[in-house]
Amino acid sequence: MLYKLEKPDLSKVDKKKILETILEKEESAVQVLSLIQKTFQGEYLYWDKIKYKTLPKNISKEEFWSIIKIFRRAQSTKSPIKDKSGKYFNWIKLPEYEEFFHEIDMNTGGYLFTSKQDVDVKNKQKFISRGIMEEAIASSQLEGANTTRKAAKQFLREGKKVRNESEQMIFNNYRMMQLIESDYKDRKMGLDLILELHSIITKDIISIPENKKGALRKSQDEIVVSDNKGEIYHEAPKMEFVKNELGRFVNFANDELSGPFFHPIIKAVMLHFWIGYLHPFTDGNGRLARAIFYWYLAKKDYWAFVYLPISRVIKESSIQYGKVYVYSEQDDLDLTYFIDYNIRKIKTAISNFEEYLEKKSKENLVINKLLKTEYNINERQIQLLQYFHRDKNKKTSLRVHMNIYQVTKTTAIKDLKTLEKSGFLFSKKQGRNIYYFATEQVEKLFKQ
Repeated sequence: MLYKLEKPDLSKVDKKKILETILEKEESAVQVLSLIQKTFQGEYLYWDKIKYKTLPKNISKEEFWSIIKIFRRAQSTKSPIKDKSGKYFNWIKLPEYEEFFHEIDMNTGGYLFTSKQDVDVKNKQKFISRGIMEEAIASSQLEGANTTRKAAKQFLREGKKVRNESEQMIFNNYRMMQLIESDYKDRKMGLDLILELHSIITKDIISIPENKKGALRKSQDEIVVSDNKGEIYHEAPKMEFVKNELGRFVNFANDELSGPFFHPIIKAVMLHFWIGYLHPFTDGNGRLARAIFYWYLAKKDYWAFVYLPISRVIKESSIQYGKVYVYSEQDDLDLTYFIDYNIRKIKTAISNFEEYLEKKSKENLVINKLLKTEYNINERQIQLLQYFHRDKNKKTSLRVHMNIYQVTKTTAIKDLKTLEKSGFLFSKKQGRNIYYFATEQVEKLFKQ
């Protein structure tokens, strides 16, 4: 059964009374207008939360909702995205967006996250590796990958062989995010790129038939998004409509679709929604939508977004993530619900990353100076010693070091052997592999 939003009965609302309420200068009217203004700040709310607001006695909840809808319609702008009936989704540029976008643009989209911290740019590759890994894991978990974050990070770091479908999903996502950052960001969007990204997402996933990988769904494929109780939240449009819209999607992604200017972050979120709405494949649409979000921002030189595992923040409110799709589709095609949710999650991801940087900066301050001057140790080696300091029972290997820092085998060998020669590490063969462990000298070093 198709899920339908609870909607108030507005048939008995007196529109004349609403206008009089808005135009009045009495205290109750001022209070109503103040409450309306607040609905444009913070979270963009639907009726299911608005109805619990405390209102003046002379106005009903239905009347208040009617006033809100009037204000929203008056400020809305048409988006390029059509629903299956041919009507356009619309959206509102909320007041707080301007300051947020300005701050990002003033810092070129990348240095925003390092401008306030004493962080060496040599850490860039480490942050990218961390962000890509976290995003790959969380985006897969949103789509049902059943493994812990800790276990997933371990098998990605150590380059272990994939053991099950959940790990395959994560590995595919990880590979795709790497390619977006290193290669695909320099390519134009096209159906070939969409199909290529989908083939990477679905590679070696046993539950997906081979003829469905990197191939649009067929006309006979009826795709719905539902929960484990069978409640349907979205019915994908017919393929004839999808194929027509993918052409417009491609033009929009390549900045070739005529229309008003959209800030790149808004545009990336729209691309995310558009793929989710069209659902052009039988599986993997959510992961593809979030990947294209990153692709667009990386293409527009907002490279530091690769640091931000936004899916990890979304995963913490996955029910709400599903709801904003429904709100946008069922409440007068108001895309603001989806945009606002994603902007708030981006802000949270930035805040989380800045906290991480601050923590790392404090850890690094004294030790970095000592290690660089007395031992001539590089950033990668310092970070490895800090890793061992947090847990002396940890181990690393040549492959792990190469994976984390994206360095060549020769560089990795030099890093590890130098630390071993300096007395910080010792090596031990276990099976076919050689692992490196911390010596007591690491603990003594961090006590200085």
